Amino acid sequence: MNQHEHHNHGKHGHHQGEEMSHDHSSHDHKDHSHHDHHKMMVEDFKFRFWWVLALTIPILALSPMIQDFLGVDWRFTGDTWILAALSSVVYFFGGWPFLSGLIDELKEKQPGMMTLIALAITVAYVYSTAVVFGFEGHLLYWELSTLVGIMLLGHWVEMRSVMSASAALEKLAELLPGNALRVKEDGSTEDVPVEELQKGDKVLIKPGEKIPADGIVVKGESSVNEAMLTGESKPVSKAKEDEVIGGSVNGEGSLTVEINKTGDDSFLSQVMNLVRQAQESKSKTQDLANRAAFWLTIVAISAGALTFMAWSLFTGQELSFTMNRTVTVMIIACPHALGLAIPLVVAVSTSLAATNGFLIRNRVAFEQARNLQAVIFDKTGTLTHGTFTVTDILNFNDEYSDEEILTFAASLETNSEHPLAKGILEKAGDDIPEPEEFNSITGKGIEGVVNGTAVKVVSPGFVREQKMEYPADQVEEISSQGKTVVFVIIEDKLCGAIALGDEIREESRQAIRQLHEMGLECVMLTGDNQQTADYVAKELGIDQVFAEVLPDEKADKVK
Repeated sequence: MNQHEHHNHGKHGHHQGEEMSHDHSSHDHKDHSHHDHHKMMVEDFKFRFWWVLALTIPILALSPMIQDFLGVDWRFTGDTWILAALSSVVYFFGGWPFLSGLIDELKEKQPGMMTLIALAITVAYVYSTAVVFGFEGHLLYWELSTLVGIMLLGHWVEMRSVMSASAALEKLAELLPGNALRVKEDGSTEDVPVEELQKGDKVLIKPGEKIPADGIVVKGESSVNEAMLTGESKPVSKAKEDEVIGGSVNGEGSLTVEINKTGDDSFLSQVMNLVRQAQESKSKTQDLANRAAFWLTIVAISAGALTFMAWSLFTGQELSFTMNRTVTVMIIACPHALGLAIPLVVAVSTSLAATNGFLIRNRVAFEQARNLQAVIFDKTGTLTHGTFTVTDILNFNDEYSDEEILTFAASLETNSEHPLAKGILEKAGDDIPEPEEFNSITGKGIEGVVNGTAVKVVSPGFVREQKMEYPADQVEEISSQGKTVVFVIIEDKLCGAIALGDEIREESRQAIRQLHEMGLECVMLTGDNQQTADYVAKELGIDQVFAEVLPDEKADKVK
């Protein structure tokens, strides 16, 4: 891979890429609707909660039991009717998510938390309304409104944590462009939405553009940045018959690609499905809560029935007394705390982890983390910075200083969009002269004139072709560290070389050291090449390495 290829350099290529900057509004509607659905649910629970909270204050103030508890008397003519009206709004408007949830759970024959909440609020509402209309007993509207309010708050908090996790899917969806240039049979192109692409269509991808779908290169040469998808830190050279992945970014050459996978079959969709499955996995705590809710529903109904029978059959109490006890038992059986505590624990633990740099995709795994034996790391962007930086400047004959070699190279690279160019320009700083002439050497590098001096920045392949001599051992040692080497030729003399690599993070060393002290094995799982992976592993003291692994294969490697 150590080739610094510049096929189609020049600012014209950059402008073409800018002209084609697509609107991202149309890609992957399925994931947008998934995200929008969560967003609407969050807003719905929030809206209902604030309304219920506002109504709960007068309901508490008007409730005779609360007045007795506070030792006040705020009774007035018609107060029970106002109380019933406010509570009806709370029951039908605030309680609707639970009432509809009850219907869904009963349809699926899986009564759970929604059934339990709906049962409690319905019993409280129906009984209290009967009391308003003359049945002897106590008004329990305050119990209804506080229960609905607490449960709405719990679900709002939980939905917010779910939505923040689904933002990861939206980021993945944004990797795809909105439109693509489809090549017609007569060779002309048309701008079409990515959703309209079919298997067998040919698309033109200009320099700097995102590849719209998986396919095979049928024309052109370029290098493609696949780091976001595969973890391969270096741009991968692509020529005829090579496969390209939708969502990766084309380098400096134009490519014509024949689409072979679209929609759910595409590489990106498979990765997104893995993330979605992980996000939708519920923790053991939530499963336990749902099971507990199922049994509590049965307990509540059974306890209510038992209470009614015991008081009416064995003590001979009148109906109003018996109903009062039955309703009280059934409402108390609904666990207010369970409905709020679990969503709060999920939300707090998720946000605490996020502030410390953890994205929790699987809550069961999070709960089992205390039993860890090994930690598996990705390489690019995790153990390393994920960007190319100049690590070494080799000077072959001292005719020019290291700074001069870097400046000459950087001057030519100002016209390049290659990822290596960015690393060289960053190292050289701001004071870089404009080249007087500039030209691309197809597949081998770039050349031009800087301050009247002829300069070439070329790949090792070009140097070998020209049979130029250089300290091969020194260059080979650097290449064996997974670094990319480009050579600088000044006035037809090979004067030096610049090595670029994905720099290891200092904090990675500290993390690996601390994990080893805790007795944990450290493993690296990366899409990058074996040579680079081995070098990083050796530097950090990683115990085991899996290299050249694609994202959809990573789960199998973990297993």
